[in-house]
Amino acid sequence: MRRVSSRQNDAVRAFRTLANEPDSTGTRLLLDGAHLIHEALEVGLRFEIAAVASSRLDADTEERRLADALERRGVDMIVAADQIFDAMSPVKTPSGIVAIAARTPSSTAEVCQEAKGLTLATVDVQDPGNLGALVRVAEAGGVTGMFVCTAGRSGAAHPFSWRALRGSMGSVLRMPLVGDITASEAIECLHAAGARVVAAVPRDGRDPDAVDWSGHVGLVVGGEGPGLDEALLAGCDERVTVPMAPPVESLNVAVAGAILVYAARRQRQ
Repeated sequence: MRRVSSRQNDAVRAFRTLANEPDSTGTRLLLDGAHLIHEALEVGLRFEIAAVASSRLDADTEERRLADALERRGVDMIVAADQIFDAMSPVKTPSGIVAIAARTPSSTAEVCQEAKGLTLATVDVQDPGNLGALVRVAEAGGVTGMFVCTAGRSGAAHPFSWRALRGSMGSVLRMPLVGDITASEAIECLHAAGARVVAAVPRDGRDPDAVDWSGHVGLVVGGEGPGLDEALLAGCDERVTVPMAPPVESLNVAVAGAILVYAARRQRQ
């Protein structure tokens, strides 16, 4: 393992740049923490570089064992003093090990053209933790692919940011997912593939258990705040609403998405 002693080192800059500006295609991913790096190893991603805090090498820690495993695989492995490592890790309390890995981008065909697939499309979800949780729920609930869309609002969360990756607990690494697409393009893709598109709305939609979730279905959920606009809703085939007892009028988008995904799962099993 080579040692880095300056924050001006090119490797340190590479981590900081990716933390601030996620790769728009999701090809290069910043993985923070042992869990995500383990998940990436299981998936078989190629590692560009990894770094471990020097303090984690002083005992038999999980980070030390993982660093040794990465080095045995031929990964460019860096040891950084804790003060230097703090600049490489994007979290407030650094985890002790970080890596940059390469992911093969998904195509729109992978996401929406699986026969009898269930595709989840999120629109303008702004909180990366919510977005990551939705990807996790999608994988757990049997969703076959995801579109992470924008519809003109600024500040939509990036699905391949380190925050979304941590929120997904590694599901982003496995889920066929396209992020560089508009909501209208995603709906058009789903219709072209023969899918019925069901839009989640806060009121006046059908009960989740009354919707026919069989066959090829796309579920569209809007982000925090205004949700889906009328122009997008007009392009969908059906509307669904999670029933809520008054005075509650809305749910967190990740919670609502989980309820709908599992309503679909119950019927599709």
